[in-house]
Parts: sequence; C-alpha cells; structure tokens
Amino acid sequence: MDRASRSSSSSSDSSFSSTKAWIVHGIVAGAAIAAALAARTYLGGSRKFRSRVVGIIPARFASSRFPGKPLVQILGKPMIQRTWERAKLATSLNHVVVATDDEKIAECCRGFGADVIMTSESCRNGTERCNEALQKLQQKYDVVVNIQGDEPLIEPEIIDGIVKALQAAPDAVFSTAVTALKPEDAFDPNRVKCVVDNKGYAIYFSRGLIPYNKSGKVNPRFPYMLHLGIQSYDTKFLKLYAELPPTPLQLEEDLEQLKVLENGYKMKVIKVDHEAHGVDSPEDVEKIEALMREHNLS
Repeated sequence: MDRASRSSSSSSDSSFSSTKAWIVHGIVAGAAIAAALAARTYLGGSRKFRSRVVGIIPARFASSRFPGKPLVQILGKPMIQRTWERAKLATSLNHVVVATDDEKIAECCRGFGADVIMTSESCRNGTERCNEALQKLQQKYDVVVNIQGDEPLIEPEIIDGIVKALQAAPDAVFSTAVTALKPEDAFDPNRVKCVVDNKGYAIYFSRGLIPYNKSGKVNPRFPYMLHLGIQSYDTKFLKLYAELPPTPLQLEEDLEQLKVLENGYKMKVIKVDHEAHGVDSPEDVEKIEALMREHNLS
C-alpha cells in the first residue's frame, strides 16, 4: 500500500481542522482514438457526464503482512468501519459498498450498517475486486472509486477531488492523487513514488526513489511525490482493465497502476495536501490511535 509518514503536530492540526486543498496538476487524455470515441458516446447519452459514482472498499482477510487487518480495532471500532464512515462523508459518492471474499469481514460490515458485495478469492488485487463487485451491483454507475480499506483517516475531500477530476476530463479513464514525499520515506519500498510530466500526466510509478540522481542521495530541493492508494476509474475502462493480461512492469514492481500505463492509457493526477496515515503492520495501529487521541478524533 502507498503510505506517507506522520509530519509535525502543527501541520497535522491544520490537516485535520480545515478542508484539504487539492490542486489539479493537469488534464489526462485517454490513449488513442477509442478512448475519445468512448467519451463522445458518454456525452451523447447523458446530460451530465459521469454523474453516477460508487465508492467500493475492497477488503480481504488473508494479508501476508497483517492477516485480518480490516477487523483490527482502532479505538474501539474495526478499521474497516472507520474507513467506511470517512468515505460516507464524501459528497460525490452516490453509494458506498464493501467488497470482500471473507464472511467474517462481511458479517462485521453488515453489523455497522454497510452494504456488502461478496467477491471471489481469485481477485489478484483491489482493482479486480472492485470490478467484480461492480458487475454484481443492481444500479449502474459511471465512475468507481477504489477506496483503500486500511486508510481509516482518509479525507472525504480527496475522494471528491479525484472524482471531480475524472468528471472534468472526458477523455480520461483513470484518476489518482499524490502528495509530498517525506525524505525519510524516500527509500521505503512500501511508499510508492510517482513522477508526472508538465501537463500532469503520470509518467511512472515505482517503489524505488524516482527520479534517482547520480549521487544516489535525496535532493532536499526536489519535490518528490508519494502516490496515494485511492484511485477512480471510468466503469467501461475498469471492465477493460480486468481483461488485460498482467504486464512486465506491473509484475516487477507489483503495482497495478503500471498495467494502465504499459497499455498506453494515461492517468489524471491531482496533488493534495494529505498526511497518509495507512496501516501496513500491527505497529501502525498504535501510531494511528496516538494520532487520533492527539487530535480528538473518536
């Protein structure tokens, strides 16, 4: 998962007390004429482009690094519940569901009022799980937001930001968000880095530091960017994505978004002011709880 470390308490106070500003880096066009034609088809059949949006929280029990992670208690509530409650605050989402292959997770989610879609154990990543869940929903949607279940402090403004970015770009098929990378996370493979061109198109994502200079050291003056796990897709593209075979870069880096780039599609990237407090390991739970106590987040 893509994570940023904690910053100073003063910046965190600002982060939690005010609405997060998000800055659109550029317009991302879909690859080739087919994407443009698909956009025209959407526009011709609807007065408002991509108006129906569903948030899907993929959750699995069998995590290699942290088994049962979605059900871990964070100040008295399961982590998946805290993520769901934050997602429900996003004004752009018409519906929020949890997609899981585990009955224990499903039972827990139904207990706090979430809608649950059961998916197969064969899903290789969260994107595939989102696509399977989408096919099982009765309501039709234009945009799917993949919301990481281990981000219990995700800001609803970021969800709204990537949705609006995709809605504003008819030729885009994918949108995501980045934030400033902390120097101490530069060589952490769990912190995925992103580089974009001068029009805001994603060039590459990597677990290594990118760009990487000749000195092999972090340049304190360079604005390195951290990729946040949240992403949104045009639903037609999501169906296509699931049918595309894995690609070499995707497999080497173990990053599903690289399959999009390797197949010639482009992504719209927005930059946000965000402290990404994700849970990768049991040790992260204590950090999250301490942060929540510090900012009186119940």
